[in-house]
Parts: sequence; structure tokens; C-alpha cells
Amino acid sequence: MKTYDTFFFDLDGTITDSAPGIINSVVYALKKYGIEETDYRKLCRFIGPPLTVSFQEYYGFSREQSQEAVVYYREYYTDKGIFENSVYDGFEDAAKKLKQAGKKLIVATSKPEPFARKIIDYFSLTSYFDYIAGMELDGGRGTKTEVILYALEKCMIQDRSRVLMVGDREHDVLGAKEAGIDCLGVLYGFGTCEELKTAGASYIIETIDEILDFI
Repeated sequence: MKTYDTFFFDLDGTITDSAPGIINSVVYALKKYGIEETDYRKLCRFIGPPLTVSFQEYYGFSREQSQEAVVYYREYYTDKGIFENSVYDGFEDAAKKLKQAGKKLIVATSKPEPFARKIIDYFSLTSYFDYIAGMELDGGRGTKTEVILYALEKCMIQDRSRVLMVGDREHDVLGAKEAGIDCLGVLYGFGTCEELKTAGASYIIETIDEILDFI
């Protein structure tokens, strides 16, 4: 087990339990197309990956339809869904200990950056993070790889061997690998052990406290 100087954190399923807001927003968007989805497990698949990818993969939407569906999603999410959310128990304490150990903390999320900043600020976590990186509202930086590379550049990080991506879904693992950094898969979020192993996570843990083992 290595130790790391910089920790990149996914947001949904890693810092916060965002399921209620995301699911309600997806349900709202799908209804615009006459789709009444009630299967919670199917809806949970939207937590983590880019929305445009999920609408195409799970409901067969065209690229144009998926972009339109994201607009509908945001109609609900911007004012209501964004706050149907909660910080995982123990995360703030872990973040505090990481900062006390001199580590750099960065958010790297597929959520649009303005929304990510609003959420982190709403839960009074802003002081723990050196930077908050996300996708652009118009769809730019639409993959986790692009978000991670953007964060590395903005934070002027040269030694990628000292950076650890922490996330709960395969997109976090694959994005980290493509960007040349290690990934710690967490099981308290929405991904499964099989998903994280198959994607090639460097490590897998069950609890937030175990993140501190890497300092």
C-alpha cells in the first residue's frame, strides 16, 4: 500500500449520498418522454456516470435526445434535486484529518462544476478542498478522464504517482487509469465490488475511515 500527497474525490456516492435528488430528477426527465420508471435499481445506475451517457445506454436515447433529457433533468435538479442530498457520516472528519496531515484535497466529478461548487459550499465543506473540478454546463469535459486531466493541470500537479482518485463507480477507476493515476474504490457508495474489480481499481475499501490508511 502506497501513501499519497493528493486525493481526488468523486462527489456523488463518495462525498455525498445524492441518490434522492438524482433519481427524482431522472424520473422527472423520463416522464417528458412518456417513460414511467419505478425500478429503483435501474434509476441508481444514473448516479456517477455522465448523464448523457446514461440516457443513451439505458434508454436508447440518441445523442440529441440525451442532451435534451439533461435539460429536463436540470429543470428539477437546479432548484430542488441539488439539495435532496446528504454528506456521508464520517466524511468531514476524514477530510479534516487529511488536511491536518498536509494532504491536498480536490473534487473531481462528472457533475457540472457550478453545481458541484454549490453543493460543497451548501454543506460547508469548501474549506477542505484546494480545488473543485467538474464538467462544463454545455457538456465540455464530459468524461471523468477529462475532468481529472483538467484538475491536474489547474492544480499544476506534476508527479501523478502521488495522486489517488477516490470514487465508487467504474468511471472513476477507468478515468483515473486513463489519466495515469491510481484509484481507490469505495463500497459505501453506489458501485459494487465486482464493478470496481473489473474496472481495475488499485485498492477497494468498505468504509470512509479506511481512506486514512493511505496517508
